Amino acid sequence: MTSLTPEQTIHPDRPVRLLDTTLRDGEQAPGVSLSPDEKVDLARGLERAGVAVIEAGSACTGAGERRAISRVTDLDLDARVTSFCRGMQTDIDLALECSVDGVHIVVPSSDRHVEGKVGTSREDNLATTAELVEYATDHGLWVEVIGEDGSRADLDYLESVAETSLEAGADRFCFADTVGHTGPERTTEAVSRLADLGPVSAHTHDDLGLGVANALAAVSAGADLVHCTVNGLGERAGNVALEEVAIALSHVYDVETLELDELYDLAQRAARATGVELAPNKAVIGENAFTHESGIHTDGTLKDDKMYEPYAPETVGRERRLALGKHTGRAGVAAALEEHDVEAGDKEVAEIATRVTELGDRGRRVTDADLLAIAEDVTGDDRERVVELCDLTATSGGSVPTASIRLEVDGEDRVASGTGSGPVDAAVSAIRDALGSNATAELESYHVDAVTGGTDAVVTVEVTMVRNDRSVTVARSEADITRASVEAMVDALDRLLAVDQQPLTPADD
Repeated sequence: MTSLTPEQTIHPDRPVRLLDTTLRDGEQAPGVSLSPDEKVDLARGLERAGVAVIEAGSACTGAGERRAISRVTDLDLDARVTSFCRGMQTDIDLALECSVDGVHIVVPSSDRHVEGKVGTSREDNLATTAELVEYATDHGLWVEVIGEDGSRADLDYLESVAETSLEAGADRFCFADTVGHTGPERTTEAVSRLADLGPVSAHTHDDLGLGVANALAAVSAGADLVHCTVNGLGERAGNVALEEVAIALSHVYDVETLELDELYDLAQRAARATGVELAPNKAVIGENAFTHESGIHTDGTLKDDKMYEPYAPETVGRERRLALGKHTGRAGVAAALEEHDVEAGDKEVAEIATRVTELGDRGRRVTDADLLAIAEDVTGDDRERVVELCDLTATSGGSVPTASIRLEVDGEDRVASGTGSGPVDAAVSAIRDALGSNATAELESYHVDAVTGGTDAVVTVEVTMVRNDRSVTVARSEADITRASVEAMVDALDRLLAVDQQPLTPADD
């Protein structure tokens, strides 16, 4: 047995599992609506990550939701698939139609909810809870009872709700900080008392920024199942983030809950499906989590990758990135040049670093293309372009957006056209057709970073493209978003293809 250090309150041998409710509570975030295909895709990602329980939705929502839940149950996952149910027998019946493994029955636990929301008494609430649990277990379901608003409940009564649930046959009781109201001390007190009665879960929200702290407090007090959502999606400020709980338990307490290297892919999938972009400073999965610009930090990281990082980025499926800007020092510039196979002497590196700083001082984000252009000027190493945009025409007024493009590729004109969901998508299709399969590259990120106001508005598009494990970031500003997008992509492709140092074959027929 591993002994606890003085600051630890969670033993490394504690079995803790995670329940993901992205498909239910996460979907309740304003503006988020997941299609059945998106729910299936996310469920598969959660399965790969090793999530123990997947709450697939609320069967009572409607026929479309039930079809989506059934799609998830049809996957025959190792994870337990469940449905959220209100304190109504009909909700349990609808969940049974979806062939779920279990249900989460939410019942009021605070007087505000018992009397004000449901309009019942404490005694009648206990009786109803027992009846619902017995009905669900009689139908072979795994049952968790959620004491809604438990963090604001009278703890003696919360114990009564939990005891009634467990005696009626529930598999576990969940302490719910429904409105993100409480702190770790109250959570510890409540969960400690509940854990004496039987298995306990914790459901925390992040309204006070205490979601992770409360989840860890609950585990320390005896909870062995934590409700989470990918990227912290959810109502108001969101639920506690799956990736944050998983890495905190692993890194601080040596408690393993998930396949951590699946976290970033899962985060990206959830962001695409929900349309909720990841904040760059988001813990674990934000763009800046493993990005270094400061000269001191970059130099230290290059000497020792643990110098300014709590854990290796590969742990959560990430890669380290050295950003360029006003704070970049010579060490960072030298490392970035080496990454792009650019040779430069010490004096040239110093001059390049000075120019990068000057560019950053003007408020510009310095992209890979900016760095390489500066390096070419300083070293005098002019290169011939592999791909250059000569002409672009795009239309979106009709039913099908179209684009035609003329590129100069290795000195040869190539013309192609394409269709897509929008003019940018159509132009990308045309570029692919013009270059052929030998010039493939993946668009890793696409951001519209800034739009000026007025009738002469200028949009800045930044793209990152990847080819053969090499990436290039390029930004372009134009009055037309399609042209800015295409110019950025073509410039990125030009940089990536130049590395191959071989002529491109003609476009595919």
